[in-house]
Amino acid sequence: MKLRFTKMHGAGNDFVVIDATKQPFALTPEQMRHLGDRRFGVGCDQILVIEPSTDAGADFRYRIFNNTGSEVEHCGNGSRCFVRYVVDAGLTSKREIQVDTMNRRLRLKLQDDGRVTVDMGAPVFDHAALPFNASGLRPRLENGFELWTLEDLQGVELAVVSMGNPHAVQRVADVETAPVLTQGPLIERHARFPRRVNAGFMQVLARERIALRVFERDAGETLACGTGACAAVVAGIRAGWLDAAVEVQTRGGQLRIEWAGGQSPVLMTGPATRVFDGEITL
Repeated sequence: MKLRFTKMHGAGNDFVVIDATKQPFALTPEQMRHLGDRRFGVGCDQILVIEPSTDAGADFRYRIFNNTGSEVEHCGNGSRCFVRYVVDAGLTSKREIQVDTMNRRLRLKLQDDGRVTVDMGAPVFDHAALPFNASGLRPRLENGFELWTLEDLQGVELAVVSMGNPHAVQRVADVETAPVLTQGPLIERHARFPRRVNAGFMQVLARERIALRVFERDAGETLACGTGACAAVVAGIRAGWLDAAVEVQTRGGQLRIEWAGGQSPVLMTGPATRVFDGEITL
């Protein structure tokens, strides 16, 4: 079969975007793995699928697949590319839309400067939401916020938070020398996280600025992770390290994250770039 697609990226986190508003999305996991392969396909971190909404309150349905073919709950950088695509493709005349993911509704706004602001919803700290099995563990409290040490990762303190997908964030002295590629997989697949987890490594540069690397679940390290940036800032605010508005420097670019605390939504602002349109035979 021949498939039309658009290649996009948000701060270096790259995507293949598929318009499934006119015909059903029917790629198999094997076809998605081929599409996502950087040597034999197009190559991407995730595949984003735009579908008609099944709810009158939303403009579209937003589905995310890793380049392995597995469907995941959320992708923040992808959501910015989503609204950029539907506006540019003429699928909507709105500059602010609502989309439904697997487990939450997002509000996406295309700004006049071309950047996109996403209402990511409120963070969730309930262990069952990740899920995270804390049985037998005792956290250390930092500013009243729980930091967890896993039995076989001594010296590593993790903040656990869901942004619609699971994150375990640690503070490091230097993000460039942090053991992202060796420790990241251990955290991602740790038995305490039954559905696995995204592992974040955060360096606090100032109260309003951090550097971040993320080893993403089922994808490895990416140049940027939008939900990871949100989770890191939320954890830093709860621990008393950060202010309510933070600039996040990733390897692929800069994001702005804002959170007023409590049940307030996390707001993420950053770029969304169209790279090229293409067609591939699968």
